[in-house]
Amino acid sequence: MERISHQVHRTPLKQSSTLNAFTGGEVYLKMENLQRTGSFKVRGAMNKIMSLSEEEAGRGIIAASAGNHAQGVALAAAKRGIPSKIFMPKRTPSTKVAATKHYGAEIVLTGDTYQEAYGAALEEKIKKGSTYVHAFDDHKVMAGQGTVALEMLQQLSDLDMILVPVGGGGLLAGMALAVKAFNPRVQIVGVQALGAPATYNFFTGSNKGSLEHVHTIADGILVKKPGELTFPIIRKYVDDMVTVTDEEISYSIMFMLQREKTLVEGAGAASLAAAMCQKVKVQGKKVGCVISGGNADPSKIPVYRDLSKMARQLHHIV
Repeated sequence: MERISHQVHRTPLKQSSTLNAFTGGEVYLKMENLQRTGSFKVRGAMNKIMSLSEEEAGRGIIAASAGNHAQGVALAAAKRGIPSKIFMPKRTPSTKVAATKHYGAEIVLTGDTYQEAYGAALEEKIKKGSTYVHAFDDHKVMAGQGTVALEMLQQLSDLDMILVPVGGGGLLAGMALAVKAFNPRVQIVGVQALGAPATYNFFTGSNKGSLEHVHTIADGILVKKPGELTFPIIRKYVDDMVTVTDEEISYSIMFMLQREKTLVEGAGAASLAAAMCQKVKVQGKKVGCVISGGNADPSKIPVYRDLSKMARQLHHIV
């Protein structure tokens, strides 16, 4: 934590009286959408890149990302004066691409999913010999992400449960390790989009293969396969996993926009969706929801609004 403490923000852990009344619990929002680069991803990228040897740093950085990791890597590389080249899916929101370029990275748009961008980045790594910074499947990256949990426990030591959005599992694995080391009583629950449930499938044993087709508005957690390093940690330390639909995610995005005056992205709203749409029992509990990012594409607000209406009809929510 000391390695990155001066490079990242200590984000707020805030309550909403409206949300508490709605859920019947005490729900605390860990506002990583207010983090540098707009997401928690900078924590892991910064921890990894600041720990590189001079020889590793001298080879330059290559990464693949659906958007948020890209910004974290670009910023961290700029801090060390290292050139970075980042492969991103073609469908990455333009706001994330523009922000990554702003931090100084060279961008290559390729493929339709993270996995395809990842494959192209690995080919480039082999060709150029650059140092690869994985979006989630790396112990130093996981350790950096785990600082979210350490902050939450410092801010509120008697949490009963923490809900964590899941893509490849770096945030969930890092937070689970941190929480179980300091307060094993706290339940850790992963939340994945129903349209991209690879880690959920592995966790429940329903499907151990890579998904062929994935689709969700939560582009930050749009992956086809969990990490080889992250999943054993998740299996050992995570208490449960649930999925949420795009309609439920959109409802949570619109709730945050209308009631909290904050625009969050799909992945960032996933944990809140699990609490609001009763995917986990939060009544009478102190529950932390990681709002993992705020880099939403404003052009998609009409889509979020329409899907939110569907969610209200499905769940009879106000």
